[in-house]
This record gives sequence, structure tokens and C-alpha cells, in this order.
Amino acid sequence: MQRHTGRDMWDAEECQSPRMGSVILGVDGGASNTVCVCIPAAMPFNDPLPVLSRTVAGCSNHNSVGEDRARETLERVMSQALLKARRRRSNVCAVCLAVAGVNHPIDQQRMLDWLREIFPSHVKLFVENDAVAALASGTMGKLHGCVLIAGTGTIAYGFTSDGREARAAGAGPVLGDWGSGYGISAQAMTAVVRAYDGRGPETVLTNNILDFLGLASPDELIGWTYEDQSWARIADLLPVVVESAESGDEVANKILHNSVGELASSVKAVVQRLELGGEDGKHPFPLVMVGKVLEANKRWDIGKEVIDCVTKHYPGAYPIHPKVVEATSKV
Repeated sequence: MQRHTGRDMWDAEECQSPRMGSVILGVDGGASNTVCVCIPAAMPFNDPLPVLSRTVAGCSNHNSVGEDRARETLERVMSQALLKARRRRSNVCAVCLAVAGVNHPIDQQRMLDWLREIFPSHVKLFVENDAVAALASGTMGKLHGCVLIAGTGTIAYGFTSDGREARAAGAGPVLGDWGSGYGISAQAMTAVVRAYDGRGPETVLTNNILDFLGLASPDELIGWTYEDQSWARIADLLPVVVESAESGDEVANKILHNSVGELASSVKAVVQRLELGGEDGKHPFPLVMVGKVLEANKRWDIGKEVIDCVTKHYPGAYPIHPKVVEATSKV
């Protein structure tokens, strides 16, 4: 497939004096943000890793924004990371893309073919689902255990020590990522519409969501929803739902309780298929927790609720919350 991002992103390479030394580009692409880091290729393994540059852009999930826009975002963060590190593509020895939406070997190969158009033949290329990188971030690179991502979207992914893998959820909003930020927010919006037309109970979600969006009536919510169906835009309503639940709203609390069950069931499905907990469920394994949905709030802590639910069946699971440096700017 022809690239449509244009060569202008790489024009700056010819306008700078590059520094010496090989580098590695690592990209984490999701439905909300895409982050690229440039690190030295030759270095001792330290924690934290030395980062030469870091760049951030928007969504790179092709299922959400389309293949052309996703590739444009990926190319932008990689070119800007090299520019900030004063390196060229000739300095790159390896590129690893961990991107949401890579769900099949066909997706993987298509992305590898596209990367080969950009980087010289000596560059090693790796493409994985973003859940693989999320798991590695909590296990110091060892692919063993289970990871739960619950941000704009959600997925549970696991590996055994002998390389077997399994996943659950992660099929996008149409097929039901109901524990995700999108899923929670979409259910809240549905509750507002149902309350407005008399099919559902009254809820403070109505006033809270309308105030947050600057809308005057639930009628306007329909137009707002369909003028831009970006998953991340819908998921941005998550804090409003949590705030409504913490104020005592029954509808909002029911949505969050159901989400806990959905997220926990995804983890349990992966653990069961891979037998990570052993025959009695007590065998220890890491459960890496990643994403804004799983962060603690004043009263509601969805991540803790999910862990409690999982450990009732698999007491050997021990949660890990990787330390993540938040992005401060976008390119």
C-alpha cells in the first residue's frame, strides 16, 4: 500500500548535523496517545532507561482513525523523536512498534512492510500489539503473566513462560470493550438518553455530562456524539461518570460495577486458558495493570475492585502498576 504521509516529515534530516551513535526507537500507540522514545542502542540496562528524546501525538489505532491517519501519526512521532535526539534514520538500528489495533498476523505484516519503506535495510523491525509492551513494562521485559489495559479501549493479554499466549476483549467498541473508558462513557450517555425519553431512571449523569460538554439539552447530545465519533473523545467523559458515582448516583455506580465485572472476566479468561495460576489458582504470576480506568479516585478504585475480584479465584496473582512518565506536549 502506498504511503500518503509525505516525505516532508523527514526533510529536517538534511538540515542538521547528526550526532554519532546508534539508537533504538520504541513506539507505544493507543486510541488516545502515541508515544515514541529514542534511546541509545549501546548501554547498560538501567532503571530508568536513558532517554535521548520523547515525542507524543494522537491516536494511531487504524481501527479508530483509519490507516492513513494512523500511519501519519506514527511517522510524525518517529521523525520528531530523531530530530530532537539529533539523529538520522541511518543511526537507527531497531524500531519496535507496539500499537493498538494490531490484532492479526496480516496487520503485523502490513505494518512491517510499511516500516521497511521508511527505514534502511539494516534496521531490525518489530511490530506487536500494545498490550505486549504494557506487559513488558511491568515485568522488566519478561513476557510472562497477564496484563490488563483499560484506557480508551481495553484488552487482557497473557504469556506463559514457554511462549504460549492468549487474549480477551480488545475487539473495539462495536464488539464490546465494555470495561474501557469508551465503554463506560458510552453507557453513561445511553443512560442520559434513556432517562430523557422515559425508558430509564433519572440520573445526575444528565446534568453532569451536559455541563461538561456545554450542552443545553439531551437532544443536543445526539448531534455532539455523531459529529465526531472518535473513541478517545467519548472516553474523555470517564471522570464525569466516576464523579457522578462518587456522589451516590445509582445509575453511574451500576455502570462502574458492571465494568469491574467485565474487566475481571477478561483477566480470568486469559489466566484460565493459559493456566497461569496452576491447578489450584495459587501459583504466583504478575498481573500488570495499565490505563486511566484503573487509577484510583476519591472513593471509587476500579483497579482495586478488579484485583479483588480476580484474586478471589486466583490468589496467586500479584498486581504491578508500572511507573509511567506522563506526556507534557504533542507534536
